[in-house]
Amino acid sequence: MREMLTGGELDVLTGDYLAELTMLILGRDRLKDPRLGYAKTFLRQLEENLGAARERGVRIVANAGGLNPGALADAVRELAERVGVPVRVAHVEGDSLPLPEGALTANAYLGGGGIAECLRAGADVVVTGRVTDAALVTGPAAWWFGWGPQEYDRLAGAVVAGHVLECGAQATGGNYAFFQDFPAPSRERSTPAADRSGERSSSSADRSSERFPERSRERARRRPGFPLAEIRADGSSVITKHPGTGGRVDTGTVTAQLLYETGPPRYAGPDVTARLDTVRLTREGPDRVLISGVRGEAPPPTLKAGMTRVGGWRNEVVFVLTGLDIEAKAELVREQVEDALSAAKSRPAEVRWELARTDRPDADTQERASALLRLVVRDPDPANVGRVISAAAIELALASYPGFHVTAPPGKGAPYGVFEAAYVDASEVEHVAVLPDGERVRVPRPATTRALEPLGEAPGLPPVLTGPTRRVPLGRVAGARSGDKGGDANVGVWVPSDDAWRWLAHALTVDRFRELLPETAHLPVTRHVLPNLRAVNFVVEGLLGEGVASQSRFDPQAKALGEWLRSRHIDIPEVLL
Repeated sequence: MREMLTGGELDVLTGDYLAELTMLILGRDRLKDPRLGYAKTFLRQLEENLGAARERGVRIVANAGGLNPGALADAVRELAERVGVPVRVAHVEGDSLPLPEGALTANAYLGGGGIAECLRAGADVVVTGRVTDAALVTGPAAWWFGWGPQEYDRLAGAVVAGHVLECGAQATGGNYAFFQDFPAPSRERSTPAADRSGERSSSSADRSSERFPERSRERARRRPGFPLAEIRADGSSVITKHPGTGGRVDTGTVTAQLLYETGPPRYAGPDVTARLDTVRLTREGPDRVLISGVRGEAPPPTLKAGMTRVGGWRNEVVFVLTGLDIEAKAELVREQVEDALSAAKSRPAEVRWELARTDRPDADTQERASALLRLVVRDPDPANVGRVISAAAIELALASYPGFHVTAPPGKGAPYGVFEAAYVDASEVEHVAVLPDGERVRVPRPATTRALEPLGEAPGLPPVLTGPTRRVPLGRVAGARSGDKGGDANVGVWVPSDDAWRWLAHALTVDRFRELLPETAHLPVTRHVLPNLRAVNFVVEGLLGEGVASQSRFDPQAKALGEWLRSRHIDIPEVLL
């Protein structure tokens, strides 16, 4: 927050605090204390930075209210009084839904209308509950430009900008497939806000970067800055970052974030359905990418809702297997534990084994000579994942494979959560803006809606690229970004040139995707084509079981699924290599 406030010009500072897993955590907080249920870290950030925001006239909009935005708004007022910074605070509520039996939280995803109302009423700080990530940008943009609710193209442009911003440094080189290609930060810089004389000021850090470009390159790669969007009245925007911050903004980093956690080209939201297949990216200069051409459609008649609940109990033991005969050692301990589970009063409902061959032959350290055998068990009854597992592991310590040890002593087991997505009729949700003076304003529902329909395969794919090929990793020519939506995962794959697109569009089919990632072979997989981005986006249903909180996979949020895909070998035309 401090970097964004002091690093350059800013009108509105947004903050996204509500991942799906966060809602479960906040739900458990609220069980302990009904006054909680919001992101407490927001208050710690605000205590240090509220004065700077007030001095610079920067409005702050954050969804840190979580399950209790009214309580957070009160806490912000108390903080402002304590630090002596007078601010007008408003909040948005109405996302809470009646709790189904067994649910811990249930919330609809609201749009940006309530945020816009609060800003129109003069709020300096707006906190919300569960709104869409993009609503943190569509609300301020609609307020700033006076957009009406049916200016779909403009709103869709703001949705796309919001999607790029929502994960912070992921748009400026964080988690980026081609991170090793990062150059030193450009010496072409915007004139700092404090110096409008036309002469570029030069700091000692600038001069050091010129003398030691390699040091500058490493600093830029180690600590990417955060992105910002310069939004225009027509809904187009430029993604950039404050001068002198690390990382970079180019069409590749923006493409990667556009593909993150998306599905079909019709990207539905409560304000508008944005057509991702219409997005065009253009490099405008160093660390500046123009987003234009975004088309919007009326939003669907339903709102997405997220529900969390405690799914059951889990336990985990990781056995370390060292040296020779790794497979045989794994087989022995697995048979021994399975015997113990079969002899117990009740076997866990789910038992999962996974052997990770992290060992190397003739290794020069013991750790590099070792592999990991992971046992994960789940059951609705905590008794079935507790002592029966810990006892089996401990009692084998002197009676199993040579070199027996585990990464940590087995425990009693712990509860795990489940996230479920559902859809509710928008008419069932009361979207309310609570203004700085306490007035409650009901945000009207969309006057027009449009049911979502699949677009199907993009017509007119480019002619296929032919010629001699070589079998190499896909990542030699393609980037990827992957993520989770509940129990589903997506993998977006893009290439940087038209020739590479001629190859990718035809080569990376659903069947080939399943061949390259055998874990997906028996799951529903859908491919979506985005020619403007030279990208294909795959959605894999059910790969993540019951979602991140259930930790059903080694990588429970599919963050590295794209990197696994890039490491797989495929026949690539030599001309691209």
